[in-house]
Amino acid sequence: MLKQQLNFKLSQKLSPQQIQLMKLIQLPTQAFEQRIKQELEENPALEDGKEDFDADFDEEFSNNEYEDDDYGNETIESDIDVDEYLSDDEIPNYRLQANNYSADDEDREVPYASGTSFAQYLKSQLSTFRLSETEKEIAEFLVGSVDESGYIRRSIQDIVDDLAFTQNVYTDEPTVEKVLKYVQELDPAGVGARNLQECLLIQLHRKEPKKDVSLAIDLLEKSFDHFSKKHYAKLLTRHDISEDELRDAIDVIEHLNPKPGGTFSGNTRMVEHVIPDFTIKIVDGELELSLNGRNAPEMHISNDYNNMLKGYKESKEKTKAQKDAVLFIKQKLDSAKWFIEAIKQRQQTLMVTMSSIMHYQKEYFLSGDERNLRPMILKDIADEIGMDVSTVSRVANSKYVDTPYGTKLIKEFFSESMKNDQGEDVSTREIKKILEMSIEDEDKRKPLTDEKLAKLLKQKGYPIARRTVAKYREQLDIPVARMRKEI
Repeated sequence: MLKQQLNFKLSQKLSPQQIQLMKLIQLPTQAFEQRIKQELEENPALEDGKEDFDADFDEEFSNNEYEDDDYGNETIESDIDVDEYLSDDEIPNYRLQANNYSADDEDREVPYASGTSFAQYLKSQLSTFRLSETEKEIAEFLVGSVDESGYIRRSIQDIVDDLAFTQNVYTDEPTVEKVLKYVQELDPAGVGARNLQECLLIQLHRKEPKKDVSLAIDLLEKSFDHFSKKHYAKLLTRHDISEDELRDAIDVIEHLNPKPGGTFSGNTRMVEHVIPDFTIKIVDGELELSLNGRNAPEMHISNDYNNMLKGYKESKEKTKAQKDAVLFIKQKLDSAKWFIEAIKQRQQTLMVTMSSIMHYQKEYFLSGDERNLRPMILKDIADEIGMDVSTVSRVANSKYVDTPYGTKLIKEFFSESMKNDQGEDVSTREIKKILEMSIEDEDKRKPLTDEKLAKLLKQKGYPIARRTVAKYREQLDIPVARMRKEI
């Protein structure tokens, strides 16, 4: 029996302009300046700074209609509307500013050192591999996804999606997995791993295959959970080894680097300067937000290019060479006008997004106390400003804000929520802060177990399970009780 079935699939494909705009929004201040510099070098129709335009010239040609001219036996059919590029509206001479633009040049020039990125060091090593153009783009994107510890924390599927969305590179998981293997061959050993187990194994596989190294690999591959919890008796039984053999294998593992990226965090040649994209100040008890002035450049269309159009319009005989020149001018003017408008849209998007975040977390920004951070997810801000979650994510993941309490990565203000004993929503960041304070105040000779910490938090009004305490403790990089014990 045959069945006929009709399926409809609705898909949305972003235009190249939308993709470029998303890329601009994602760029932090310093990278944004480099992008502008690149565009100025590539497009002669775009100029920076202020420039006066010939108002009479604009008025003279703003309403004339262009008609194709015949010359010789050849007629040029043109769809170019020269007036479109000569009108006053289309040749703006303005500063992309808002009334919250920060004019404090001294503040905007202060760099904040952050030894969290060594992407350029990793990228320079990619040339040692024979990669296709697509593989090279994927490899560079993976290198850019390496965090300060040397790990790639994102799932392969997320990377595939973001490659398509931000880089216009369409690929699949097997291809990304294949390229990831190349990235994991870079130095320092262990970089590009997705978790601690993979990081340690990458380093072990580079060592000379001695007996203790082979056993260490076997332990991590087959009994990583027992090893990480120090269940040594189970390891001895499961692998049928002696205590001396286990001790030798553990010694090999303990000499590995669990955070390969940390090697470069204190190295000045690898330091990347983080420049705050926003500044929040408290003025007369109220919050005041400003965008770093370097995000609001003066840009305009080249007057020379408009003069070329003027000459073309006034010319009685229009040659084929002139026609080709005008087509080139049209292309460059289109690109320049779009770029100016994209900068304006980027600036507005950044301000609207950060303003919403600031007001959402008003209590925190007024006090600086992390316990005042409200539960907040990307969707909360996206719904409030009427934008896509991915847009908010691009602002939050790559931008910094200078606050009275230090320079913060914006994504740090986002957290999920839980209920306290009063039935109120509280931020998981608030609970983590109280957990951290409780551990700081404990008797180090008898540190609190996760079970006791859970009971203590419950007494303070936060009824959470022991396993949740363990998860938060691990996220805070706080070891288990037996590792915190002091004599």
